[in-house]
Amino acid sequence: MHEIEEAFASVAAEDNLKAVGESALSEELKARTGQPQKFLKIYSYCNPLTARAMVDFSPHMAAYLPCRITVVEKEDGLWLYALNMDMLIKMGRKLPPDLKKAALQMRNSIWKLMDKGARGEF
Repeated sequence: MHEIEEAFASVAAEDNLKAVGESALSEELKARTGQPQKFLKIYSYCNPLTARAMVDFSPHMAAYLPCRITVVEKEDGLWLYALNMDMLIKMGRKLPPDLKKAALQMRNSIWKLMDKGARGEF
């Protein structure tokens, strides 16, 4: 798990993303139930300039902020999940070229976080 978090931190710094929160759900569940839990944690990232521009363009996009990656422990190991940002980029009104470029950069950063996190590469 430590390797995933190190990879996330490295990519976030490299791609100028702000880590804006973590939700350690398995730890919270363990505290509430007193029972061991499979790992479940949500990591949140944001590029504030892109977020502001996206919400200014389409306020309903605020519901998808910040970008999140969830690490889920399953029987066969840890899995990483994130929203398919292509659906957000392509749905609704056509994004202006500059905003589309910024949104694609954010999407690519999330993919990079997941790829390097999955390999523990930092």
